[in-house]
Amino acid sequence: MVTNLSSLKVHFQPRRDKMTSGKHSFLRFIVSVAVLLIAGFALAAEKPRHAEELLLDAYNRNITRLETSPFGLPLFLESFEQGDRVHVDVYGIFDYPFSSIVQALSVPANWCDIVSLHPNTKACTYQKPGDNWLLTFYLGRKIYQPPEDTRQAMYHFRVVDLRKAYLDIILSADVGPLGTNDHKLRFAAVPLDGGRTFVHVTYAYNDSFTLNLAEKIYFSTLGRGKVGFTVTGTDQNGKPVYIGGARGAIERNAVRYYFAIQSFMHALRYPEEKRFNVRIREWYDLTDRYRRQLFELDKDDYISFKTKEHEHQLTLQGRIGADLK
Repeated sequence: MVTNLSSLKVHFQPRRDKMTSGKHSFLRFIVSVAVLLIAGFALAAEKPRHAEELLLDAYNRNITRLETSPFGLPLFLESFEQGDRVHVDVYGIFDYPFSSIVQALSVPANWCDIVSLHPNTKACTYQKPGDNWLLTFYLGRKIYQPPEDTRQAMYHFRVVDLRKAYLDIILSADVGPLGTNDHKLRFAAVPLDGGRTFVHVTYAYNDSFTLNLAEKIYFSTLGRGKVGFTVTGTDQNGKPVYIGGARGAIERNAVRYYFAIQSFMHALRYPEEKRFNVRIREWYDLTDRYRRQLFELDKDDYISFKTKEHEHQLTLQGRIGADLK
């Protein structure tokens, strides 16, 4: 009988192990499912958000800031320096429908009329060698200069993203003046209610040793009083103290480009033959509100210089092919 009982015990042992193993397998299955579900939820939470959502979030977070902007317009900016990189973001609201902005700013040729409003851009031409659009900026001093007295910078124009409710355009140059590099002028926009559009203009570049040296000389002499828009504190009289140096310079230029885009859009309301005169006057009047930062020329001089420079731009473009679209 002992032998039989022993045999019986041996006979049932594998079955108990199988039951235990089954329970463990089931538990492992439950745990695996739970881990997969948790991981799925985590991935969903970490899924990158669309660019238009991020831009709309920026609008919603800054509604009060836009409404109470010291610019007197729904406009604010942020800038920073990191190593050799100088970067500024300008946010604002245009009173133009998103569809009209897409229609106008998706055309490379129109950007030449925009950037040439800047006092240092004496002309701009566009062409399409192969599949890529190239814009040539003729850069010089703020006074009148013919194209042959300027230096050229080649910018690549690209519509990065165009959807029903989002536009993203970038102008980029590998090399800029005074040894600078990786220049980027970027424009993004999303529609708002009431036929308005929230826009984001980014301007950035990498500094160079040559530019740093030139800036030190300039900002310690002729440019000693040049400032940007970021308030860094107050003086002994309680008046705001504004950022200077490279950050101040890039803030000024970014706001100039922002107003150039706004002026171009404003001029589209007029017949084509009147648009150039409308936009140069509009740009000057916008920048003249901020004389502390943006004043460079009297209005008559600016209009005179830009009129002659525009004629040069038309001549230069005519040599390339005015019918390019």
